[in-house]
Amino acid sequence: MLGKVDLIAFVPTRDFQTSRAFYEHVLGLKFISQDLFAMVFGANGVMVRIVNVSNVGDFKPFPFTLLGWHVTNVEDAVRELATRGVVFERFAGLQQDAQGVWQSPGGAKVAWFKDPDGNVLSVTEF
Repeated sequence: MLGKVDLIAFVPTRDFQTSRAFYEHVLGLKFISQDLFAMVFGANGVMVRIVNVSNVGDFKPFPFTLLGWHVTNVEDAVRELATRGVVFERFAGLQQDAQGVWQSPGGAKVAWFKDPDGNVLSVTEF
């Protein structure tokens, strides 16, 4: 049933202004609208709702990937994002190259970074 309808992704934020600048200008998502509860972006046909959690006192970002993009070439994506100020994460126990790219045992290449709220995002080539 749900495999035939559009997916909506939800990402928490404490600061609409900083998040909008990041998702729109750094990542290049298309800004659609904003109200008191969420900003809406378009990401290649997927709706991404950046949800206001500023009144959630004990908000903590998840310690794992919340949102990711499938890219054709992860090294190119990492280089482009780095020119826009994105800093890539390093994780103990993973052998990551100089750019922060990890190659999984199955061959996928993944690099992780955080948004301004500390949500873990990724780019993956497979």
